[in-house]
Amino acid sequence: MTSAEQATSALEQVRDLGSGKTALELGWINQIRITPPRAVFRLNLPGFAQSQRNRIVSEAREALLSLSGIDEVQIEIGQPSIQRGGIGQSGHGQLAERQAVPGVRQVIAVSSGKGGVGKSTVAVNLACALAQQGLHVGLLDADIYGPNTPTMLGIVDQAPEVTGSGDTQRIKPIESCGIAMVSMGLLIDKHQPVIWRGPMLNGIIRQFLYQAEWGERDILVVDLPPGTGDAQLSLAQSVPMAGVVIVTTPQLVSLQDARRGLEMFRQIGVPVLGVVENMSMFIPPDMPDRHYPLFGSGGGRRLSEDYEIPLLAQVPMEMPVQEGGDSGRPIVIGCSDSASALEFRVLAERVIRQVSSPA
Repeated sequence: MTSAEQATSALEQVRDLGSGKTALELGWINQIRITPPRAVFRLNLPGFAQSQRNRIVSEAREALLSLSGIDEVQIEIGQPSIQRGGIGQSGHGQLAERQAVPGVRQVIAVSSGKGGVGKSTVAVNLACALAQQGLHVGLLDADIYGPNTPTMLGIVDQAPEVTGSGDTQRIKPIESCGIAMVSMGLLIDKHQPVIWRGPMLNGIIRQFLYQAEWGERDILVVDLPPGTGDAQLSLAQSVPMAGVVIVTTPQLVSLQDARRGLEMFRQIGVPVLGVVENMSMFIPPDMPDRHYPLFGSGGGRRLSEDYEIPLLAQVPMEMPVQEGGDSGRPIVIGCSDSASALEFRVLAERVIRQVSSPA
């Protein structure tokens, strides 16, 4: 069976006509993955090399199709490497450099391809479980149109302290359940809809990132809205991210959308830490030994195997999950010995291992 190493070796023959360097050296081809009978790689051509696109694509396809067991080549369109030396758009089509959040060591996002899969429940309980590990944790609710995290943390009637205006405005996150959090839900009436276009959405996300007084945080968890839209792009283009956690349920329609979201993050250069299969089974409160797969089974594992990423957790459906979300006591705090709380703690431990690196 062809390996990624063999595919990389085969692609060494694809070169830039001008410099003579390989496309691999230049970073024009990367993220090579083999899932027989398919080979996948990302193409990141800068503007000045676009005239070579057809030749490079043709040579790369030919090289990969010559390998044993490969009869399909998929090409993801990426972006050229970010050039260091300043924030903003250069005159040569270079991308703006991502800007770290002062005091925040790691940023991870929690995302889903569709709504209704429990993404915010996962984000809130993950943040609380990380805090239980002794980390200083922030939670940024970037689900601007559906900000539910204030309810889940029991602070829906509180308002953050806001000082200044414009670029000097500062927002003080609210502390609850051992974490600091900001949300659009804390700034508007509970029944008020947010009817904004993309630029306004991007602006508030940047305010939450850079004008909130996060202080020193080991991890900032970002609860993204479902889908593959402005919020995801705004976050990925604004701040360097340690990775994203993809939330799905086992059923087919959820998996289809999860694949789209996963592919989007790969195409914009955000590492995918792994998959959380939520609602993996129902555990009746009066029969804790019975498990019922209401939405099917094995979907999260199939997704993780197809993309060669970890299955981080399989969180069951239990009554205390819903009760904790409605009462403002996340299940990892309010029912810490439950099966779901155990899975959230496992998730936190695995995320810590994924994003940790030697000092």
